[in-house]
Amino acid sequence: MMKAIVVTVVLCATLFVRLSTSSQDKQPINDPIVTVREGKLRGSVHTLVDGSTSYSFKGIPYAEPPIGKLRFKDPLPPKSWKGIREAVNHGSVCPQFDITTEKLIAGDENCLFLNVFTKSLTASAKLPVMVCIHGGAFTSGSGNSDFLGPDYLLQHNVILVTINYRLEMLGFLSLDIPEVPGNAGMKDQVAALKWVKNNIAQFGGDPNNVSIFGESAGSAAVSHHLLSPMSKGLFNRAIEQSGTSIDDWGVGRDPVARAFRAAKVLGKDTKDVHELLDFLQSVPALDLAGLTFKTDTEDEKNRGLPIHFAPVIEKKFNNIEPFLCEEPLTILLSGKTNRVPIMIGYNSAEGLLMLSDHLSKADFRNKNPKYLVPREIAQKISEDKTKVFGERIKKFYVGNKEFSNSTAEEIVNLQTDINFAYNTNRFVHLYSAANQPIYKYRFNYVTDMNFIKISLGLTHLKGVAHADDLFYLFNNADTKDVYEKQEKVRQIVYKVTKLWTDFAKTGNPTPDNSYGVKWEPYTRTGKEYLNLEEHPTVGHAADRDRTNFWDSLYCEAGVPCIARYNL
Repeated sequence: MMKAIVVTVVLCATLFVRLSTSSQDKQPINDPIVTVREGKLRGSVHTLVDGSTSYSFKGIPYAEPPIGKLRFKDPLPPKSWKGIREAVNHGSVCPQFDITTEKLIAGDENCLFLNVFTKSLTASAKLPVMVCIHGGAFTSGSGNSDFLGPDYLLQHNVILVTINYRLEMLGFLSLDIPEVPGNAGMKDQVAALKWVKNNIAQFGGDPNNVSIFGESAGSAAVSHHLLSPMSKGLFNRAIEQSGTSIDDWGVGRDPVARAFRAAKVLGKDTKDVHELLDFLQSVPALDLAGLTFKTDTEDEKNRGLPIHFAPVIEKKFNNIEPFLCEEPLTILLSGKTNRVPIMIGYNSAEGLLMLSDHLSKADFRNKNPKYLVPREIAQKISEDKTKVFGERIKKFYVGNKEFSNSTAEEIVNLQTDINFAYNTNRFVHLYSAANQPIYKYRFNYVTDMNFIKISLGLTHLKGVAHADDLFYLFNNADTKDVYEKQEKVRQIVYKVTKLWTDFAKTGNPTPDNSYGVKWEPYTRTGKEYLNLEEHPTVGHAADRDRTNFWDSLYCEAGVPCIARYNL
């Protein structure tokens, strides 16, 4: 069976290369110059991993630099330029605390740039467009191709756009005043999508076939765009990978109090919000990075993920368009979503990334399991009931044992469910009321491409770690040798990227038989999903027992749950 599938994939790949020339420029352009609304851009020519030619245009400004008194403000349209702007290098990344190296990166506040990667510069090509919103806990990351390399996706004749957006305090400060209502980072993303809508045809793209996709915080951002009136009409499909707007970490809470705590850390103790704003606009940008851990409350230090400068529910003001002014759950339940087809899922062992942290706090968590209760529930029930719920959670995963190295697999499942899996399942179920196709998956490809899992030294444990799906979508130096040396890996990458790009092209990830399995859309009765693994299968009710356990807690706490919306 597997041999037949491999032969089919190889034949399809060969046929695809033959057919793809119609979407490429017949003669490569040695000096690619494109005219957008703001002026002319000179890009560069590249050879992709499949040997075909592509063009890249990097460091394109999609908004005015948010510097000086524009710090924290909504983005303004970009200014035009004279002559030809060189677009061969990436623009500056935004000032940030790098969560992987735990170091500050100065970057520059003038960081609102995007990058376009395409195989055609012919307007009539009308290639599908995929806009990637990077992850990084709303704290770090960029759209740079050193990590988000375009080669794997461009094999399938799509355009890839990657973007920078303001991060942490610079992007997600909210003071509940007209000057800083919040969500500047999300409004940056909207500005980038507007730029794509207005200009992508010049790069061979179809402005009426735009898909947005992202992983982790990028996925939560995509989820927010599904709910925001500001984003309506700017995209046609969406892919959410390991994160939703209804995760505890997907929405920032008590942002004004957090801002005052941040100022105090920086040496300013004030109770006046306008004095606070003046101070925060005066300090060096890099001083505003890495403040998440320094502004945590005692509860936040022990409960959930350390992501708190995040999209917020904005206060309404006259003549100011909000990005989000209602709770995500309220919007979902009211049906006021941007109704588009979605592809959504999570990795089978997301919690591998959190295992070390959990074990380092094992003694505390064994004694205080109440902190395992998600914030959404804890805010709805009494302290005594929170303790009871915490004991039930611990018992469900480890029985009468304690959290320790001997229960590592159970801890991974717990962290997967709390932070990603349950709310993905809940979001899918509630969004299904929009009557749009939903393609749900559980990612379980385990190969030498799983860079995160390997780096963590956890190859003895089952499943796919948080963010390891990205290495199957984007080429980068970390997995370059593996991709080049292993034919099996190249076949898997081709198959995975074909699912993603076929969805972007048609709204159906398996429009032909090349994957070997037909991916059935999710229904409330069947709860269909696809196991993405070496031998893919269609399943029903992903991680059923664990999902049902969490759903019983959410129902019992009186918050919207799957069982209550099963009609």
